[in-house]
Amino acid sequence: MRTIPIAAMACAGALVLPARARGQEAHLEILRQKFQDRIEAIADDFDGVAGIHVIDLDSGARFGVNDDLVFPQGSAIKIPILLELFRRADHEPGLLRRRREMTDDVRTGGSGVLRYLTGGGSALSLEDYAITMILYSDNTATNVLIDEMGMDSVNALMDHLGAPHTRLQRKMIRPEASAAGRENLSTPREAADLMARIARCDLPLGRPACRRVTEILELYKGGPVRAPIPRTVKVAFKPGGIEGVATVWAMVELPDRPYILTVMTNYGGDGSAAIRTASEAAYTYFTKLARSTPYGARVPLAVKRRASGNRSPDPRP
Repeated sequence: MRTIPIAAMACAGALVLPARARGQEAHLEILRQKFQDRIEAIADDFDGVAGIHVIDLDSGARFGVNDDLVFPQGSAIKIPILLELFRRADHEPGLLRRRREMTDDVRTGGSGVLRYLTGGGSALSLEDYAITMILYSDNTATNVLIDEMGMDSVNALMDHLGAPHTRLQRKMIRPEASAAGRENLSTPREAADLMARIARCDLPLGRPACRRVTEILELYKGGPVRAPIPRTVKVAFKPGGIEGVATVWAMVELPDRPYILTVMTNYGGDGSAAIRTASEAAYTYFTKLARSTPYGARVPLAVKRRASGNRSPDPRP
């Protein structure tokens, strides 16, 4: 199953080419096809099943392979939980500051730091639980937030955002539920669309809340999607991994050419290697486009911004 929707779609803020430069579209089509071929090869080379979806936030162009297939998510499903927390906080003043005690009843295994804290020794705010959930992939923090938000509310938000296959169906570290088919799920396309909504703040929450969601996702952490990208480039992302599964939802804030990348794998071995390879391919492609003139030469970013009338030092999509 392949999708190759690589024709660029106009979007607000996209560069309008002068008439003399429109012939360069043939050049851009060659680049787009090469990138599409590359991600198809990455999926084909993976020893299990891999799905990839990429969105150019500047032009609207999309690239995909196996991107409508449903994959288990591991910890990447924590992004919908984060969105529901901040959506609700917009309507419930004080929600983010609400404190919940860390007890043995809520503690769970797997990744994270809260499992090591003494029972009853700490009480964190819901916002701090959210930070711990994203930055350290803490499963105890995630389960606390699932109890607060409710699975049905998270899934209702996904329906509202046009992501009917993105489903939170179990708490973290519940192998019996996983074996029974109650897995946390999404598709590469739906996850990419959700990350693009975060980039545009096309969400049922105010701009300050959108900005805070992005800030939490941008907190520096390592991982295969991060490895090929210089530390100076912000990446808002959440990876996920369980045995046989590796996923990532990422917004790469490459100056002048931000993009979305989602990669999902299952039934295979080293899904992390596939994610790193896909991330390297995407970063290489988009750095070719960043700072480019209508004829494909590169100029300093400040010069390009002045020429386009955009003097902002850090424009965001």
